Formats: sequence, C-alpha cells, structure tokens
Amino acid sequence: MSLPNFRRRLGESLPRVLERIAAAAERSGREPGAVRIVAVTKGHPPEAVEAVLGAGLADVGENRVEELEGKALAFQGRGVQWHMVGHVQSRKAPRAARLATILHSVDSIRLAGRLSRAAEGAGRRLPVLVQVNASGEAAKGGFPAAGTSREALAEALEGIAEVSALPGLAAVGLMTMAPFTKDRAVVRATFRRTRELLEAAAGIEGFDARELSMGMSNDFETAVEEGSTMVRLGTTLLGPRPR
Repeated sequence: MSLPNFRRRLGESLPRVLERIAAAAERSGREPGAVRIVAVTKGHPPEAVEAVLGAGLADVGENRVEELEGKALAFQGRGVQWHMVGHVQSRKAPRAARLATILHSVDSIRLAGRLSRAAEGAGRRLPVLVQVNASGEAAKGGFPAAGTSREALAEALEGIAEVSALPGLAAVGLMTMAPFTKDRAVVRATFRRTRELLEAAAGIEGFDARELSMGMSNDFETAVEEGSTMVRLGTTLLGPRPR
C-alpha cells in the first residue's frame, strides 16, 4: 500500500476508532484522553509510519527487533515514541533496550535482567511493562496471573517485584493479551484480572502502577471499559498486513 492509500485508510478508520474509544471510556466513567493509541505497523512498510505520524499519532508499535531497528533509523529525529510490543529474545535484548521508548513484553526474569544490564550500559533506565498471562492459556507468555487463589496472586506479585528492583528498568505497569474468542465474558475477565493485579501491585517498591497495555483490534473496547491506558491497534487502523 502506498503512502496516499495509508493516509486514506487512516482518514476513514481513525475517526471511527476514536469514537469507539470515547464511547467505551464513557461507559466506564473514564476520560477518552486517558487512553493512548499505539499504532502497530508490524509488517507494513515505512509509508505506514509516515501516515500514522501525519494523522497525529506519535506512538508506534513493532513486534520484531529487526523491523524496529530499520524504522527507528528511517524516522530518527521525528519524535516517534517506539513501543516494542512483541516477544524479545534474550540475545536481542541489547538492541531492544537501545531502540525502544517503552517495552511492553517483559515476560521473564531472565529477559528483564538482560534488558536491565543493556539499558545501564546505554546510560538509561528503560520504561517497561511486565507481561502477565491472565488468561491461563499455555500458548501465552508472561508471568502467570490466571488463578484467583492467594498463591497465584503472590507468585505474580513476586515477579513484578523482581522486575521492579532491577536498576536499568523503570517498571511502569502491566501488559496482557486476552484469548482470541467471541466470548466477551472470557475477554473481560482477563482484562479485569490484570487491572486488579495492577491495583494489588501498587505498593511494590519501584513499581509505578500507572499503565495498562490491554486491547487489540478485536477487543479494545472491552479493554478500555476495564481500565486500559494503551490499546495496540494494527489491522483496525491500517488494514491487513501484506503477505
């Protein structure tokens, strides 16, 4: 898709997305301005990023470190807030720590340690979100947070505390992914569980419980209703990714 086509697509999709976010925020007694759109340009060419910036959005998400690297270089000095939203392999942590404005997917202590050391080496504290598995799906990454027992809560809080204690990281919230299902009750329960975990973690030293990265193209309205402060939108904004 060319730059004019991306601009045309965003001109149609972004107003509708903003209306849906505003309606969901109103239903839950929140201000629409409390929700940030992260435009996920994964798999799209640089023209998509150009169109996103032209539409007034500054937060751009990428899933792969290599793609983030190329686009960050191409748009250097343009004020882009780069969100690394995909899984990061430990060996790629140094590159992610150098490039990302914020990293959404800290899913293990091992990765957190690598990121912390890399960020310190780069002379920065990297803002991160602790990824939690609030659905219990085996295929999902993140610290386990699906149970309702005290033991399950304690395990999740311990993981958040360990990440928050690392000197190279600034843990500013949580990220989760809901199951891909039409059952809204299951989706809502996943998001609600994550919000409740954020509230429970608010007293952890070094943890700034202010961000909830929840909601994608198929479920972002429910996420906003349950307290999301960042929605990660790709297809809804930009259309299907090229093969």
